[in-house]
Amino acid sequence: MRYREIGTDDRKLNVSVIALGAMLMGSRTDEETSFAILDRFVEAGGTFIDTANNYAFWVAGDNMGGQSEELLGRWRRDRGIGDEIKIATKVGGRPLAPGHDFSRGMEALTASTIKESAERSLERMGLERLDLYYAHVQDLDVPLEEQVEAFGQLAADGTVGLLGASNHWAWRVERARALAAAAGLPAYDVLQYSHSYLKPRTDQPALRAPEGDAGVASAEIASLVRDAGLHLVAYSPLLGGAYVREDKPMSSRFDHSGTPPRLAALHDVARQTGATPNQVVLSWLIGGELPVVPLVGASSVAQLDDTLAALDLDLTAEQRELLDGAG
Repeated sequence: MRYREIGTDDRKLNVSVIALGAMLMGSRTDEETSFAILDRFVEAGGTFIDTANNYAFWVAGDNMGGQSEELLGRWRRDRGIGDEIKIATKVGGRPLAPGHDFSRGMEALTASTIKESAERSLERMGLERLDLYYAHVQDLDVPLEEQVEAFGQLAADGTVGLLGASNHWAWRVERARALAAAAGLPAYDVLQYSHSYLKPRTDQPALRAPEGDAGVASAEIASLVRDAGLHLVAYSPLLGGAYVREDKPMSSRFDHSGTPPRLAALHDVARQTGATPNQVVLSWLIGGELPVVPLVGASSVAQLDDTLAALDLDLTAEQRELLDGAG
């Protein structure tokens, strides 16, 4: 395993360069399989696990999430896991009533919700501190000042290590960081967005806002990560299997003229290296100039092992140039 520091200034975490997503553990992925995947990740040197307070409410309609955190708590207690494993969780994106949608609303990022959710996450997972705590989705109704103060106070008092924002427009992240600086409070250190080798189109009407899709690592987000010395955790880096599985069609968001040449370059490098396209994508992300930690899921130990094999792949400068220059 390889490792990198994430965070800013004197607030840093040393984590594995690949993060394991626990989204479906405890719901769609049964406990025995989940434990085996977690064990294998730790055996391979993995130290960074990602979850959220709303995972996975959509799998069964009679809950509001929490199954993933609860399973991680059982696994930690059963295996005697301590603070050597860093766990990130999130607040926001949780329905107000059991069900598969947000017809009755979504939890607001009020100060009380941010604080109380952190306490519940700590209890579920048996932790003394949350290593990384994200605002899962942006909340345009609660004043940003209230959100910034609530997150900042949790970090200032040691309840939380690093702070993060997921699925926020770039200007909202930068404004939040400016407010935190003015108040003398810790600010967002880590950003989590969808990010992969293929570039999504930006002209789809469904995005509903001139700022674009808040869940995608846009050029503005990438620029902010570089300029502010932040780190990007990239979810869905393997596009749900679409790079390697014919039964997983590519999303329409990648239906544009830039996709075919990038796929051709990807498969060319895969042939050169004898690696799978998934492994090439992960190696490209891990070793790129943008500080990225890919966040991967796994439904089996075999699938995780295939992912971890990317750590043995070092792309040459020529291969990176081929990949970067396509499309």
